[in-house]
Amino acid sequence: MEKLTLRAIFLAAVIGLTGCSSSDTDIEKVPDRSAQALFVDAREALDNGLYQKAIQILSAIDSRFPFGPISHQVQLDLLFAYYKTGNAEQGIALADRFLRLNPQHANVDYVYYMRALINLDTEKNLFQDLAGIDRSDRDPTASRSAFSDFRKIVDDYPQSKYAADARKRMISIKSRLAKYELAVAEFYYKREAYVSAANRARYIVEYYSPSHEVEQALEMMVDCYQQLGLEKLRANAMQVLAANYPNNRLVNE
Repeated sequence: MEKLTLRAIFLAAVIGLTGCSSSDTDIEKVPDRSAQALFVDAREALDNGLYQKAIQILSAIDSRFPFGPISHQVQLDLLFAYYKTGNAEQGIALADRFLRLNPQHANVDYVYYMRALINLDTEKNLFQDLAGIDRSDRDPTASRSAFSDFRKIVDDYPQSKYAADARKRMISIKSRLAKYELAVAEFYYKREAYVSAANRARYIVEYYSPSHEVEQALEMMVDCYQQLGLEKLRANAMQVLAANYPNNRLVNE
């Protein structure tokens, strides 16, 4: 009970901080100055963590000087500011536009990386995490998009400074997507839709290895094939399970 009370207090504190975050800086109207002068102001705002102010200035530059010599850097900085403020819709739209218009830009790997991070952020739910709620069944569309962008970096830009982190994040996302597929498989299994459950489990084994959910997926396949009387498929699944997880309970029964 004490833990729940402390958690509730912490949640209230987070809500309070969130409520006042937008009024930290009184952003004034962007003055009519040169692109370079405004860019200096925007960079200063970014350096000081004043991301909303930076967004206003950078947006003004992007609007007033769309073809200037610093236009690309303005958009890259604006993308970062959108990410830092959790503005997913604007951030993804800007990334899409940049990639469409500048597919050969030297920093295109950065744009893929930032779009992936923005998509990952849309997956996060602070209050669910704090409350310890497992929502493996929630829509994984954003995770799939992030995974695709990270894979793009790893496959097409292996020398990118973001490649190593992209690989690490792909492993984590694999587990997230595998959990979703496992939740769907369990849904089908409880309703005795064993063919659908087995197919979902097989998908995990084929596309999300390595991940912690593969062992459970193989168990699901063994059980479903047994329920369906498909002994050959059950034996094959059991063989794979035994080879990869020799200490599994099914293997040692």
